[in-house]
Amino acid sequence: MPVPLSALAGAYARLTEVLSGLAVTEPAAGAELPRGGGWISAASLAEGGAALDAFLAQDDAQVLRDYGRRARPDVVASFGLHRYAWPACLLITVPWFLHRRVPRLPVTHVSYDRTATGFDLGHLAVRSAGFACLPGDPAAVLPGARVVAGEEALRAEVRAAVAEHLEPVLAAFGPRTRRRGRALWGMVTDEVVEGLWYVAQLLGEQERAVRELELLLPGATRPYVGSAAFRELSGPTGEPLPTRDRASCCMFYTVRPEDTCATCPRTCDADRIAKLTMAAAS
Repeated sequence: MPVPLSALAGAYARLTEVLSGLAVTEPAAGAELPRGGGWISAASLAEGGAALDAFLAQDDAQVLRDYGRRARPDVVASFGLHRYAWPACLLITVPWFLHRRVPRLPVTHVSYDRTATGFDLGHLAVRSAGFACLPGDPAAVLPGARVVAGEEALRAEVRAAVAEHLEPVLAAFGPRTRRRGRALWGMVTDEVVEGLWYVAQLLGEQERAVRELELLLPGATRPYVGSAAFRELSGPTGEPLPTRDRASCCMFYTVRPEDTCATCPRTCDADRIAKLTMAAAS
């Protein structure tokens, strides 16, 4: 199969196709990442200050608009971090999952427009700083390609690439969220797992995603916290209900105490079964 100009183009096109609320584009060769308007660079978020203030102001306004009440500043910051980290992780995990290619994306190589018309999750513009691939990949001849020995080495590249991109972002968001080290990396663990798990369901590859994520995050892979933590519950008629145990809490319960996520550490198994059964029925 011919290799496209970008080794990542096919994966990003497929991601945008199945996840219609998100757009991912790569600027033409020689073009800069977009600026101005609704665009903000990941590097600006990592610097904190006015750029991060403006970013979180959108989350503050959205909570008030959607739920009729304000959230605590640390909860707003947690929502904002999730808003960015969930799609940012997909920039790395989806090319790995679909084509076994792992881009390196420092914060200087990503811009985000969360206000893009027609995209609930926003628009990401990216320029890879190289990528890792397996022996025999036709993309190995492209500039920036780096061949690694095998699948475990490629999984290590995924973990390293996510950490490289998000570590400076966490440094900026951390004081706002009132979380540190382990708690922040627990959030990243959840973003990696739940983002790819969700997209894999849209692709019809949920079972493969579970296997791949269990190998990617088996536990004791610092700085990540815990494992992929998948498990299975039984529904009212004995049907299997896949779930997982989050390493962190998104704090949504502070806005709507009666409504928690099906994977939240605060949600008991009986409530999980009810939520998952209802979701399956709909």
